[in-house]
Amino acid sequence: MHFLFPSFLFALVVLVIPFIIHLFNFRRYQKVYFSNVQFLKQIQEQQASRRNLKERLILLARLLTLLFLVLAFARPFLPGKNSAATGRQQVISVFVDNSYSMEVLNREGTLLDEAKRRAKEIASAYSINDRFQLLTQDFEGKHQRLLSRDEFNDAVDAVKISPQSRNLQQIVDRQQSLLLEQQGALRTSFILSDFQNNIAGQHPVKADSTVRFNLIQVKSGMLPNIAVDSVWLLSAVHRSGESEKLVVKLHNYASQKADKVPMKLLINGEQKAQGSYAIDPHAVQLDTLSFSGLSPGWQRAELQLQDNPVTFDNQFYFTFNVKQKEPVLIINGSSTNTFLDAVFKTDPFFAAKSIADGNVDYAGLDSFPLIVLSDIKAISTGLSQQLKAYVAKGGSLAVFPAEDADLANYKSFLQSVDAGWPLQLVLEPSRVAAINLQSEIFKRIFENFPQNPDLPVVSKYYKLSATPRGENLMELAGRQAFWSAYAIGRGKVYVSAVPLSDGFSNLQRHALFVPVMFRIALLSGHDQPLCYTLGQDDYIAVAPFQSDDKQVLKLTKGNFSLIPDLRDQQGDARLFIGDQLPEAGNYELKRQDSTLAVVAFNNSRAESDMSYLSPSVLRADFPQAAPVLQPGSASIRGDVADLNLGLQLWKLCIILALIFIGAEILLVRYYHPGKQVFSPNTNR
Repeated sequence: MHFLFPSFLFALVVLVIPFIIHLFNFRRYQKVYFSNVQFLKQIQEQQASRRNLKERLILLARLLTLLFLVLAFARPFLPGKNSAATGRQQVISVFVDNSYSMEVLNREGTLLDEAKRRAKEIASAYSINDRFQLLTQDFEGKHQRLLSRDEFNDAVDAVKISPQSRNLQQIVDRQQSLLLEQQGALRTSFILSDFQNNIAGQHPVKADSTVRFNLIQVKSGMLPNIAVDSVWLLSAVHRSGESEKLVVKLHNYASQKADKVPMKLLINGEQKAQGSYAIDPHAVQLDTLSFSGLSPGWQRAELQLQDNPVTFDNQFYFTFNVKQKEPVLIINGSSTNTFLDAVFKTDPFFAAKSIADGNVDYAGLDSFPLIVLSDIKAISTGLSQQLKAYVAKGGSLAVFPAEDADLANYKSFLQSVDAGWPLQLVLEPSRVAAINLQSEIFKRIFENFPQNPDLPVVSKYYKLSATPRGENLMELAGRQAFWSAYAIGRGKVYVSAVPLSDGFSNLQRHALFVPVMFRIALLSGHDQPLCYTLGQDDYIAVAPFQSDDKQVLKLTKGNFSLIPDLRDQQGDARLFIGDQLPEAGNYELKRQDSTLAVVAFNNSRAESDMSYLSPSVLRADFPQAAPVLQPGSASIRGDVADLNLGLQLWKLCIILALIFIGAEILLVRYYHPGKQVFSPNTNR
């Protein structure tokens, strides 16, 4: 047995006091005078041995009472595995889970409120000289320091819900990064969480053996919850006034079927569609919403579910841009290609610009989603370098070689962008034998594809080299490529085996030519995601734009404003935001007074699954941790003290002291050995 405060044992000297009282009876005898002693004849003398027994029992009771009182103040305990903590300073790291799932209510309020209360109880179980670290899902720099108990309690009070969500290994690594720096101190970790399934990693947690880890689970019962996992639009390009179809992926995370779940779609604050859905338990369901009447510009969209009691995932935000015009740049050789001009003039949505290959403004190439090269005999070195950078940034390039093309020059350029190139001129006539209906280009061209289609006729063509990146849009007999597409990162390169000339084929006059060129144009350009996820996407990629040091970019929402870190990487303008956004919603990317883009951020749906890890699973995932503690309504201060020191006996000492006080009272009041009552009838 050990003592937490052994100095209190000096108080055992008080045990001398009962001995003094019993050895020296300081009571003064009072004389009583009797007129006749014959009345005392029937009184029998009490035996001295019985009288001494009573006094010794009272003395023993008093000694034991004082003994156990002194021991209670000395805090005795039976040492456990952590008994080395006695007398040494300790460093305690407490992780408080403040993810969205901790907003759920239980009998104690929200789970976060309970976790904060438990954190304070943990601190109260330690000495005033021990030091504490508070850690939350935010992993803030201010939490990478040690606090006194009062500072720790103040920091706990300031903890709020966060969109971040970390796994158990990340939490342990973060705690260890500070604890292992404290040389000579005893290191202890407490992790307070509901321990949702998503907190577990793919492998068991690895932790340092010098740190003692304790898991405390706070949770509510299984709750029904439905959330929108993701959305996507069926149209690649969005045009003003046209109808749109939105596919919504709904997920029922509960074990009960959800009936009549209402959902509505708002765009720019105006309701565009609504519906009511039934979803089976633990099922995923796809539904389609149709809407129209959009004006040009950025669309701020929001899906709203009415689903209680879990509400943090009832909104899903996304944005997209409705274009007024689609610019196309046509770079010609010796003369303007009339067929390309005619194609894009048939639809006012396209704004085609034709220039000669010697008059290209290289600085403005990024403003065109699609660039078409036509009838250029040899591509200049400067244009070649600029087009290579353009494709790397996500642009689309269509190449129609000239009738007298310099094949070596084309090979040098197209090989640099990992596309196929013309090998040689083939003078044999042929016909397009097949088209790739699985390609994105042809998916929305045909309603019903005929069995014997009329396909382009070829008089002569350039044989294209085969590359692993290539996808044949059209093929000649013998699976020879006639028109191929090549995915180069986010960019696309389309290479034709024939010029747009009647001497090579009738492609430029064929009915397929116009819709194929339209589809290539509509699928071109920088494809910004509909939304991002808070805590998972550290940066956003936007379309390249011209900027200077005097123009500051800001990401704004209401009164919130953030200046992101702008970097040019891999041809993209990347805005690094980290974990600086406070909440989900639609944010505007502004440069001075102009809006460059509108970007949507949503909470991670990993928090939507209200199922929790059992203590046995947690034990298997984190074998180094102590057994999982699932507290009830009582304080865990005593449990923490037992974990820290071992089995504490001070409560037992208090109980024994009270028992011996009661024993003394009973001995004094009711125990009278050898007593006889005088009866007057004995004299008769």
